[in-house]
Amino acid sequence: MIVSAWRQAYFSGTNPRRDVMTETLERTAIVTGASKGIGAAIAKRLASDGLAVVVNYSRDEQPALDVVAAIKADGGRAIAVKADIGAASGAAALFDAAEQAFGGVDVLVNNAGIMALAQIATVEDADFERQVAVNLGGTFRGMREAARRLRDGGRIINFSSSVVGFYQPAYGVYAATKAAVEALTHILAKELGPREITVNAVAPGPVETELFMAGKSEEMLKTIIGLNPRKRLGQPGDIASVVSFLAGPDSGWVSGQIIRANGGAI
Repeated sequence: MIVSAWRQAYFSGTNPRRDVMTETLERTAIVTGASKGIGAAIAKRLASDGLAVVVNYSRDEQPALDVVAAIKADGGRAIAVKADIGAASGAAALFDAAEQAFGGVDVLVNNAGIMALAQIATVEDADFERQVAVNLGGTFRGMREAARRLRDGGRIINFSSSVVGFYQPAYGVYAATKAAVEALTHILAKELGPREITVNAVAPGPVETELFMAGKSEEMLKTIIGLNPRKRLGQPGDIASVVSFLAGPDSGWVSGQIIRANGGAI
């Protein structure tokens, strides 16, 4: 069985806030949108850190089952749970499943999101409403559920985007939803501080995933890569490493922060 870095630090007494941390032998994380891309990398990384993981998916079950199988093959614990986080009942269903399978929840990673690019004058109402429902509504309901049900000393990790700082044409609605997520992150961090629950957001730059690569020409990709000081696209593992830190014992004094994981682009 994987040995948790958190458990090693916590039970060795190196964590100064042991008095408020859960004493369960295994911590549990919910990762939304975890069947592919960044979410899948996060789920596997947290499992390797010793957490039991709820792998959320909304439509295609097989990729989520593949993530669960990979985690179990490495000695971890995981289940796949179907839930649409854009729906009113999505967040509660994930917490219900986690509590039934693993006894409680310590970490929520609000990773799931969608992006429909269009200049503001051409945005269709359906695209606007769906992005707001998933990116903002889903994250809000996840945060609300976590505020009610997360164990003391837990972690909430939201996902914003570095496009909030770029303000590029065609990203208007998407960037607006992510800016709202950042505002919620700052506020909930203050509300949950007395319970030693940290709330942060990760704002990736361009990451080489199926979602990002879709519809982009080779010339466009070269331009994007050329704008980054590191001269490459981010990889899902780059982002999973940041989430691992925020979910772990060494980030206890980090809360209300937006971490722009983009290789120094901004």
